[in-house]
Amino acid sequence: MSAQPLRSPTLRPHRMKKEESFLGKLGGTLARKKKAKEVSDLQEEGKNAINAPMNPSTVDIHPEDTLLEENEERTMIDPNSKEDPKFKELIKVLIDWINDVLVEERIIVKQLEEDLYDGQVLQKLLEKLADRKLNVAEVTQSEIGQKQKLQTVLEAVHDLLRPHGWTIKWNVDSIHGKNLISILHLLVALAMHFRAPIRLPEHVSVQVVVVRKREGLLQTTHVSEELTTTTDFGHITCFPYLAVGVVLILTFFPLKPERDAFDTLFDHAPDKLSVVKKSLITFVNKHLNKLNLEVTELETQFADGVYLVLLMGLLEDYFVPLHNFYLTPESFDQKVHNVSFAFELMQDGGLKKPKARPEDVVNLDLKSTLRVLYNLFTKYKNVE
Repeated sequence: MSAQPLRSPTLRPHRMKKEESFLGKLGGTLARKKKAKEVSDLQEEGKNAINAPMNPSTVDIHPEDTLLEENEERTMIDPNSKEDPKFKELIKVLIDWINDVLVEERIIVKQLEEDLYDGQVLQKLLEKLADRKLNVAEVTQSEIGQKQKLQTVLEAVHDLLRPHGWTIKWNVDSIHGKNLISILHLLVALAMHFRAPIRLPEHVSVQVVVVRKREGLLQTTHVSEELTTTTDFGHITCFPYLAVGVVLILTFFPLKPERDAFDTLFDHAPDKLSVVKKSLITFVNKHLNKLNLEVTELETQFADGVYLVLLMGLLEDYFVPLHNFYLTPESFDQKVHNVSFAFELMQDGGLKKPKARPEDVVNLDLKSTLRVLYNLFTKYKNVE
């Protein structure tokens, strides 16, 4: 029998198609030996590629970011993180807040990096928030003058924040260098410190590309930078006096760090929310009925702070002078004053300072309102 003629590789389309599978495209061209080992190795390579935090080759590094001195480093936000909806929301909320604060100054911020780097807007913002005048030149065109102004402004910020335990994650060079991460850290700290009447999106993180120059070569690494954690600070672990169903929910869904039972309730058992609300409504009406007042909607009827103030007087058995709060508040600030005053009364009664923000209660944030009322419930549940 004659030998079979040799066939050109080009006449083996089915075999080539099989070997150049999806895994083959990930790992390159498959060798033609020991298929089992090849596929195993390639699967591992594919898994590593998928699990890698980020592929450095996808990062668009601008030419100016490569002009580094030896051991110098530069950071930039990964482009994919900039498209994250929560990141975009954070920037929008902060820009809107700055513009609201500075509306009388006729200052309009459109882009944080370009509008805040020279210290001019930051100066006006801090002066408004802290109600103080800074001794700086009004207009500075030179880089030296801008950095001098920025230094003065940031020193004033640090004097306000450091006594309260804030970690300073910015400096003159990073702000003046238009580092968006540093600018966001600064603005978030100011908004939280001055209890801005805004709602920051929770758990906002971005991937940051760090470019370093070592022995004449550029090295890139990737780190996750947390910009916000949570604006809900309560740490309620259970509802032992409310409903068995809620306790069971908390048992099956363990709490995550910086989250509490109300987060779990809202996320995993919204059907149980009505049980909690009904229990708290029964509790507050037991006392408010003494003044012929009745609550049917927790988030709306406590938002102006009036019922909170009156409730504290009833629970502690004293009369609250009417000149201490606004009985018929009309503005946002008056409502915030009432809720803040109620919080002071709670502290006078032996409760810890509420970690919900007065502004959130006024803004009809149900979670914040429930946290405040539940703290009252745990202390005064047996008061007649």
